[in-house]
Amino acid sequence: MITIVSGVPRSGTSLMMQMLAAGGMPVLADQRRPADINNPRGYFEWEPAKRLLQEPAVISQAEDKVVKAISSLLFALPPQHTYRIIFMCRPLVEVVRSQAAMIGQLGTTGASIGEDAMIAALAAHLKQVEHWLSAQKFISTCLVEYHSLLAEPLAESRRIAKFLGMPLDLEAMARQVDPSLYRARVPAEA
Repeated sequence: MITIVSGVPRSGTSLMMQMLAAGGMPVLADQRRPADINNPRGYFEWEPAKRLLQEPAVISQAEDKVVKAISSLLFALPPQHTYRIIFMCRPLVEVVRSQAAMIGQLGTTGASIGEDAMIAALAAHLKQVEHWLSAQKFISTCLVEYHSLLAEPLAESRRIAKFLGMPLDLEAMARQVDPSLYRARVPAEA
């Protein structure tokens, strides 16, 4: 069994990895991308996961652990394993704005398309991922809404532990949720 935390970038995947680590789940991560102003508690990434499209067999190193892999890499998962995927869902306008803020803070440039076009592209990508995941017999998926996680961390931790079938430290998981780190807020429309 391999557990994967996934979603589009800036959807809360690092937070979920922090929660699972605090809860007592073995994590496959390295320190190649250290914590920074955009993710002060760390990214919990494992560099080889970024090569899944070229080297799908590398995922076998995550057996009995949790690893983070962005949604576009899920299509490369070899079917000889069984996977549990915790898929982070966050409003795409927040994802895009969070990504833009991060790019700005890093002093780099991002995609040269507008916010609306980026949101449309991500929405289309997520539809493909959802369709693909639903057709895979070797994958079970738990969708986690970012706002629900912020609002009810203990209840969401309990739901995630039930999905994983593991006795995790729910209180420790819930303590990882820090609403002050939720900075890409989009005001509710009147």
